[in-house]
Amino acid sequence: MAVSGMILFLFVIGHLIGNLQIYEGPEKLNSYARFLRSVPAALWTVRITLLVMVLLHIWSSIRLALLKFDARPAGYVMKKATQSSYASRTMYWSGPIILAFVIYHLLDFTFGTVNPNFQEGDVYANVVSSFQLIPVSAFYIVAMLLLCMHLYHGLWSMFQSLGFSHPRYTPVLKRSAAVVAILIAAGNISIPLSVLAGLVR
Repeated sequence: MAVSGMILFLFVIGHLIGNLQIYEGPEKLNSYARFLRSVPAALWTVRITLLVMVLLHIWSSIRLALLKFDARPAGYVMKKATQSSYASRTMYWSGPIILAFVIYHLLDFTFGTVNPNFQEGDVYANVVSSFQLIPVSAFYIVAMLLLCMHLYHGLWSMFQSLGFSHPRYTPVLKRSAAVVAILIAAGNISIPLSVLAGLVR
């Protein structure tokens, strides 16, 4: 779970850096997209690696859920969360929603099957035309908020899973994870908001 999550996290960072080029105009973003397609071997290596990591991440979450159930098959009569955060308690359902968003995101911007104004090769125009639709932007923003919570819990618990657990450092890791997760979400959410506000057109 930790290793696959770390690789997916690195992709999220790279994806955000690429997407933020939309603020530099159509030519910059479209030339970036053309560059990615100009090296198909590298592009497909990344795609296959990401697919394997997603499958491993899902498999790990199912295994953890089964282990948790085996450890306590009968639920609590009364349960009060004292140590767990809201982010940790929502990991099992935020994950599937994020996965549904990723599938829709690919259908929207990569394959163009759900974007009636899709233009092959014009990434900038596709992003603008899609995010001008309020339901699409709303779904994207909700998914990014869920990703924020998912990353917050996942990042600091990843270090714990890999053995970096210490009373002195854990609070720092939690705060750092929160800052990184918020910055990623804010960067992503800024794009549909800028389109809706007419700042990106």
